[in-house]
Amino acid sequence: MVYFKTDHEIAIIKQNGELLGKTHAEVAKAVKAGVATSQLNKIAEEYLQDHQAHPSFKGYVVSGKKFPSALCISVNDVVVHGLPSNYQLVDGDIVSIDCGVYLNGFHADSAYTYAVGEVSDEIKALLKTTKESLYQGISKAIEGMRVGDVSFEVQHYCETKGYTIVRELVGHGVGKNLHEDPEVPNYGKRGAGPKLKEGMVMAIEPMVNLGSKYVKAGGDGWTIKTKDGKPSAHFEHTVAIRKGKAEILTTFQYIEEVLNESNLAFV
Repeated sequence: MVYFKTDHEIAIIKQNGELLGKTHAEVAKAVKAGVATSQLNKIAEEYLQDHQAHPSFKGYVVSGKKFPSALCISVNDVVVHGLPSNYQLVDGDIVSIDCGVYLNGFHADSAYTYAVGEVSDEIKALLKTTKESLYQGISKAIEGMRVGDVSFEVQHYCETKGYTIVRELVGHGVGKNLHEDPEVPNYGKRGAGPKLKEGMVMAIEPMVNLGSKYVKAGGDGWTIKTKDGKPSAHFEHTVAIRKGKAEILTTFQYIEEVLNESNLAFV
């Protein structure tokens, strides 16, 4: 069932998206070689607590298991759902930080993939294409289109540049629940799937691989990795369906201010 949001409810989600963007920025300040991913998680959790918000992912139940952390931190060949750990980032890593905020009865959800220190031109191109594909998908997230139009746009943009799309993991509706209908795949056919109508809110989140599209589950019950061990990138916004143009409810502004100050922004 698709839950339609009022303008007031969308405004709440957008406020949460603003807080989420600032949380990401606090984490971005610490993304550097020698920092343990558990420290990044601590920064996010404490920042959200200081702002009377709950991290959406912490305690989220799948198959009877509760997700243990505020952030999904996915390094290199980890596609999504990586767990914070004592692993210390090194130059050349890429790391996807996925975070959700729950406040005033609604969730917001977004993700950004960072380069740690210097990375190859090949990796820069992967990150750039993945981020661009997110906005390509968003350009079709308007009333009267269908989910398949969004999906096709992401897939076509990435595949024409030689990358592959993860099939097992998809975007989703967002609202009072972290995951709602409709599912939003990153592959599909134009004109297929549920019709998009004003008041729908959904997370669009391309997960794009440098190598093959195939993935495998890690041993911890959460982590999803590329099967061939090659890197994967992930960017995500929560958006509201509107007439003529989608309304982006989350923001990368604060992240990119941090990256620009450090001369680390290239996507």
